[in-house]
Amino acid sequence: MDKSKTVGFIGLGTMGAPMAWNIHNAGYDLNVFNRTNSKTEPFSKENITVCESPKEVAEQADIIITMVTDDDALIEVMLGYQGVLSGLKENAVVINMSTVSRNATQEIDNAVKLEDGRFIEAPVSGTKKPAEDGTLTVLAGGDASLIDELKPLLQTMGNSIIHCGEIGQGTDMKLTINLLLGGMMQVFSETLVFGKKLGLDVHKILKNIESGPLSSPLFNIKGQLILKNNFEKNFPVDLLLKDLNLVLDAAQKNDVYLPVISATREAVNGSKALGHGDEDMAAIIKLLEKVTGTEVRD
Repeated sequence: MDKSKTVGFIGLGTMGAPMAWNIHNAGYDLNVFNRTNSKTEPFSKENITVCESPKEVAEQADIIITMVTDDDALIEVMLGYQGVLSGLKENAVVINMSTVSRNATQEIDNAVKLEDGRFIEAPVSGTKKPAEDGTLTVLAGGDASLIDELKPLLQTMGNSIIHCGEIGQGTDMKLTINLLLGGMMQVFSETLVFGKKLGLDVHKILKNIESGPLSSPLFNIKGQLILKNNFEKNFPVDLLLKDLNLVLDAAQKNDVYLPVISATREAVNGSKALGHGDEDMAAIIKLLEKVTGTEVRD
């Protein structure tokens, strides 16, 4: 892809900021917007253009990337007052990398096309560290030729670009993967609390998991962070809850029975209710510790 094209990046949160830096560091001309102004300050200090509105981003950019929290945020920055659509140039490309519902994805796709723009969805699998390292997995949906055209840009943020199918199927794939993520994290937390309640050494439980067929990078990383009482957010409880709500909404619409994930969603919601929403998803173990009276952490 021609690096003379200007890329606009909207949404500089935990994931979005390092993704935007990787685009800048790869040599693309970049402008940025965030609804919380303080998050744009590091970019301004590096003489990266900070825009006053999504409309201004679109007026200056050939490619606009959105990485926002949820459906409402995406609709606001795209269709709201001084939104992207009010400044979109003909034939410009919009890439939504946020995890949102299929309905929101398709609404934005239709709106972009009505303004003679082009659209793909590209939600990502991975957390803060892969975002910083540029090693996310990009789950793209949309026209294959457009995705191929955008691949050099997408590869600044992810080392695996998977074309999942038509618009909506990138979202479907992201929700499918996060269903597994939520279930794994909940069962892992229950395993540690259960073993500790029985009097087992948690270090030995983790060693046992690591040494056998159940070994997983997720368990290895989160287990050590839990033991160190380190719940600095990489993927927070709030976002896990949001994604599980999207999963269960899609399941209901498609007549899919998900009893385990329904229970997981309620447990994650319980962790949020205890005040752990802005902590890493590993903090879901704190609810289990509280109700069992057993602390796993060192």
